Amino acid sequence: MFPTVPFGAHKISRLIIGGNPFSGNSHISREMDEEMMDYFNAANIKKALFACQEQGVDTMQLRADRHLTRIIREYRQEGGTMQWIAQTCPELGDFTGSVKGIMGYGPIAIYHHGTIADNLYKEGKIGELKDRLAAMRQTGALVGLGTHMPELLEYSEEHAFDVDFYMTCVYNLSKVQRQSSSVTGVANQDEPFDEEDREIMYRAIRATRKTCLAFKILGATRRSATPADVEAAFAEAFANIKPADAVVVGMFPKYSNQAEENARIVRKLCGIES
Repeated sequence: MFPTVPFGAHKISRLIIGGNPFSGNSHISREMDEEMMDYFNAANIKKALFACQEQGVDTMQLRADRHLTRIIREYRQEGGTMQWIAQTCPELGDFTGSVKGIMGYGPIAIYHHGTIADNLYKEGKIGELKDRLAAMRQTGALVGLGTHMPELLEYSEEHAFDVDFYMTCVYNLSKVQRQSSSVTGVANQDEPFDEEDREIMYRAIRATRKTCLAFKILGATRRSATPADVEAAFAEAFANIKPADAVVVGMFPKYSNQAEENARIVRKLCGIES
């Protein structure tokens, strides 16, 4: 058994595996990015997905780039059954065309890339952001908005953006001007992982009735020095998100079985096992 929550016409596990490590996006350093890229060949990405599937985790959140859509195709050919929540990819060029292309790989939901959404909001390009959400709505998949900024979440709610869910980073990395490493090719490092941000975003999450998928709850490894630290971070998240929300956690199982470790913690926090 594994705890799930409603998600449109679907149900999703309250723990979702995130894909940043698969793409070598550590949010730590170029050295860590390269260690992740060296480890995560196609076989090890699929191995990580199957390890989660075996634990009862039934949903993955991965970028819709050409590399990962190929991996998703192979994973499913080999018996993979996890549902896919797709992130839009700014490097693919034409937004509407790339979103239509995503549907060929069967996602249950698509969400707008967080850093790009944050920058459009800060630049006052609300019309462009809403046009992009409208293009996503045409796919028939659930529509989400990614953000690192509680202000954007609050603005979306106040102005009734046409979205079904939010991907919400508990650290406001967009308080400084930044670009995604997938666009620049430069490792994201020295980012503002400020401790006080979490409380602010959790408050914004609780203020909306829409499903929120909270990510960076481990601070991109900054809160995972010990098993006790990891469990404390999960406990904080589940104490602060809504009962119908879930968490997205990237995993790097080079040194330990993180799928098993994280799934055990979530089952415990949700009362399925002691």
